[in-house]
Amino acid sequence: MPYPQNLSMAREVEEIVRTNGSVPATVGVINGCIRVGLQDEELEFLAKAKNVVKVSRRDLPYVLSQGLSGGTTVAGTIFLAHKARIPVFVTGGIGGVHRGGEKTLDVSADLTELGRTPVAVISAGVKSILDIGRTLEHLETQGVCVATFGESREFPAFFSHQSGFQAPYQVQNEEEAAQMIGRSLMLQMGSGVLIAVPCPKDQAASGQLIEEATQQALNEALKKGITGKELTPFLLRRVNELSRGESLKANIALIKNNARVGSRIAVALNRIQRAQEGRDSSHWNDNKSPLPRPVVIGGINVDIIAKAKDAAIQYGGQTNPSTVRKSFGGVGRNLADCLSHLGKTPFLISVVGQDEHAESVFRYCRHMDMTGVAQLKGHHTATYCAVITGGGELTLGLGDMDIHQQITEQYVSQFKDYLCLAPLICIDGNVPVSTIEYVCRIAREHHLTVCYEPTDMDKASKPFLSNSWRTLACISPNLRELRAISQTLGYPVPADLPSKLEDILETAVTLASPLLKELHCVVVTLGQHGVLVCGRNVGGSVSLHPRICNKGAAEELCATYYPAIPVSQEEIVNVSGAGDSLMAGVMTGMLTGEDTDVCIRLGLLSANLSLRSFEPVSPAINPTSVSVAAVKAQSWPGAKWLKLP
Repeated sequence: MPYPQNLSMAREVEEIVRTNGSVPATVGVINGCIRVGLQDEELEFLAKAKNVVKVSRRDLPYVLSQGLSGGTTVAGTIFLAHKARIPVFVTGGIGGVHRGGEKTLDVSADLTELGRTPVAVISAGVKSILDIGRTLEHLETQGVCVATFGESREFPAFFSHQSGFQAPYQVQNEEEAAQMIGRSLMLQMGSGVLIAVPCPKDQAASGQLIEEATQQALNEALKKGITGKELTPFLLRRVNELSRGESLKANIALIKNNARVGSRIAVALNRIQRAQEGRDSSHWNDNKSPLPRPVVIGGINVDIIAKAKDAAIQYGGQTNPSTVRKSFGGVGRNLADCLSHLGKTPFLISVVGQDEHAESVFRYCRHMDMTGVAQLKGHHTATYCAVITGGGELTLGLGDMDIHQQITEQYVSQFKDYLCLAPLICIDGNVPVSTIEYVCRIAREHHLTVCYEPTDMDKASKPFLSNSWRTLACISPNLRELRAISQTLGYPVPADLPSKLEDILETAVTLASPLLKELHCVVVTLGQHGVLVCGRNVGGSVSLHPRICNKGAAEELCATYYPAIPVSQEEIVNVSGAGDSLMAGVMTGMLTGEDTDVCIRLGLLSANLSLRSFEPVSPAINPTSVSVAAVKAQSWPGAKWLKLP
């Protein structure tokens, strides 16, 4: 598609996927690097660039070795999706046997890739510029299971419902499609599945109009000697011109429709996989070794949030006018939720009960990988009740959290392979001490980066009851939690905490300094005031990346204070997940190698969005709203540099 339709379409498709419960991962190649899950600025780069390459499977070695950029074909995307263990791929239409292909042998690599790679492709059939009958015959030869989606078995011709050819099979809805894909994966057939979705009738182009334009475009291509990988782009562009834009309108409509159908199929497939005995989905893939991705170990809660309408809550038994909502929290769940919104596909290790709360948790978290979450018979899913003033301050929290003690060393050890490969592990304070010690032991043996989120003042000191804390790279306490940690270690602490910002910063710096003999950095969350980052000076900035320098080395210790994005009390809806969103944003920056300023400000953007949301993690958080481009677009209060004693 021409710019800017290509960019707006790509953004809209990703949003459709999110809205329907899946995580979008647009595929491309940027400067010789494969990207599965493009950031918004990368989408814009590919949409605008004039010298990008069309990258099929055969082109990958050359394109990567030369540091080129390009958009992947269906064949290229199928190959890369499988490498990333993504089972469902949505596109417009696939390639096929070109008209006259029985003489020229011009057959798209898409068909061969479908025959040897177990990925389900959701498309609007094959492009009408191709020989549809011979394409279906070739798919049969390749062993590809082909079905139409909906009420008819007639195989769609991209822009048009009617091709004159019948598909071998038909699935009526997303559930049937997912069942078929699931059986194919379980059999480890090694081949893909093609589900052909007709373009919505009210937006399909006239078959006769498109056929006439196609014939004229083919004749022009023949006269100009256009063949090979240049043929399809030429034909699509020329057909759009000859149809006076009708084919482009239909193209956009069918891609959006495919995204809607495909994301719902992915949700249904995930539900089927989770229902398998032992919640073990490894048999759905022929490659059973896990891929490197962040691991979060922590609690899942069902939250009841009561926010008073008045600034002050009246005690004594009377009813305070309030809004009361049910949502889903838990520090570990919140972190994994936000990381998932930001495209980092974390592996969450946690537990829930076998009760109605658990079912609602799995429905709500359908966009997350929940295969590491066990359902325990005879236990209740953790429940938390928060009472918040009209000004947004948390005044009282009541929790039934006993089930978190079942996140045991024995349970977590089942996922040792995930831990050993993780670029980042985050543990929350809900996890038992013995489990924290186990994870720290694994981290020490395999040189892993572990962050600790203290959760609350009473749980903050768990790693500090033994030498486990010396293995941690980073902790993210608030001031009360930092004081509790220092007290546990026997360091001097103030009896009362200050309220003025200057005094708060001085106290935080004093408490954090002794911890940096072992920890790489301490991120002190200061609520409405922002964040204080304490650590080692590397290149004029506090380092968040543990592998850049050694803990305990003689680098200068320093701190940087980042004020929060200003937000009025009237705009604050819920404070319960803002700190978790902040840390997930920071970790997202760490995972992508951003500098400290960008990491912290990604966190502040996430926190700001969650403050304005009834949900602990705002649904508005995504790779566009929280991105390097969004950081650059925001007007930031100045950061303050501090020296540590």
